Amino acid sequence: MNKQLHNRVEEIAEEVIEIRRWIHQHAELSFHEKKTSNYITQRLEEIGGGLIITHPTATSVMAVLKTDRKGPVIAIRADIDALPMDECSNLPFASQNKGAMHSCGHDGHAAILLGAARLLVEYKENLCGEIRFIFQHAEELPPGGAVEVIQAGVLDHVDEVYGLHLVSVQKTGSFGIKSGILTSATDCFRITVKGAGGHSSMPYACKDPIVIGAEIITSIQTILSRRIKASEQAVVSVCQVSAGDAYNIIPNEMKIIGSVRSYSIEVRDLIKRLLCELSRGIAQAHGADAENEYEEGYDSIYNDPALTDFAESIITDQFGADQIEHIGMIIPGDDFSEYQKVCPGFFLELGTGNAEKGTEFPHHNPKYVMDEDALPIGVEYLTALVLGRSKAFTS
Repeated sequence: MNKQLHNRVEEIAEEVIEIRRWIHQHAELSFHEKKTSNYITQRLEEIGGGLIITHPTATSVMAVLKTDRKGPVIAIRADIDALPMDECSNLPFASQNKGAMHSCGHDGHAAILLGAARLLVEYKENLCGEIRFIFQHAEELPPGGAVEVIQAGVLDHVDEVYGLHLVSVQKTGSFGIKSGILTSATDCFRITVKGAGGHSSMPYACKDPIVIGAEIITSIQTILSRRIKASEQAVVSVCQVSAGDAYNIIPNEMKIIGSVRSYSIEVRDLIKRLLCELSRGIAQAHGADAENEYEEGYDSIYNDPALTDFAESIITDQFGADQIEHIGMIIPGDDFSEYQKVCPGFFLELGTGNAEKGTEFPHHNPKYVMDEDALPIGVEYLTALVLGRSKAFTS
């Protein structure tokens, strides 16, 4: 264990928590993170140490630490956007912005990366190559901010990229690790049932899109139970339904919107095809029609096996093997997968669940509360990881 690093992390822990609370209180939605990015820029400027600060897009920030010694170019990414929901946590630093809440831990991600940036500047003489700290906007809203910042050049000449996500389903301070596929691909489907409306007293003269749509919704459930192998994993959920404006008028249309989560290209393509065939077939059987839109969202995160093994060795040395949980594939998606299309990467889950503190509410919940004890652990992990990569290169 690097005891000096551990002690230094403890010294800046309150600062990291202060940063997280400011970002939490000033939550901003995807593509609107103006105050957040300005605050992050201010904090980076305070660190100094030769950091080169740029804005790849209007609301993202990147800081580059050059060591002037030959070595790998390493990127670390944190997302900074909030979710469109009102907060019900009763925290003294709850969001001041109605309709915006950090209920997915992105405020913690940003605070952790700022803490790691501070320490890595201090440890500059122990580093080689170049470190890029990427504070990315709009992870929550596909097509996501990753595509934009990559197009802006944040990964040009980068050799490896790292990230993490705070999760309440693991105990605070535990590291969820998986080599290979980690997250699901996240897609959206939209079905518009095209019927023929009319008076509610004369349904025989109509082609009722609500009845047809209800049959489609029920039949969608058979895609997983009857058309996908039991050995495969996928989720298809109908999440929005809308039709009609009056109690006594059968409408012309019904809209069905939902999400698809899958882990293989084959299953992803099959579900996409079956949604179209099933909805159109049922609609046509009733003399109606169904229009389909299918939007492919984020691909699965794929953890490079060699980088996974290295990160696990760093965690074992710094925190102990008992802090590692070898997890399976998880359902949530993340646009970190876009970075891994450019260079090898590793992404882990860092636990914040603590029953005694009431921090086990799930993400995307208005009562979500974070155990802030996880923040310095994240800082220590990222700092130790980068120091370890530099040591491995120069050994």
